[in-house]
Amino acid sequence: MPSQTAIVGSAVGLHARPAAIIAAAASKYDDEITIAMDGEEAVDAASALMIMTLGAEKGAQVVVESDDEAALAEIVALVEQDLDAE
Repeated sequence: MPSQTAIVGSAVGLHARPAAIIAAAASKYDDEITIAMDGEEAVDAASALMIMTLGAEKGAQVVVESDDEAALAEIVALVEQDLDAE
């Protein structure tokens, strides 16, 4: 499955608000999309709760995987944004 590394951009990491935004975006796609901390087990990007279990803080490196290139690009872009600033 194609993957891309992203750096968490949200000021306080992937907590409730950023996780919910990412999960809502991932839910639009039929293909599986996962997010993982380096060396950790991947979680379903369509689940805000699972994203929060990663404990990814601002500046953390995560790996996003999906067979859908558009989904991969969108989720990586969201992870790298400061979703708390909106």
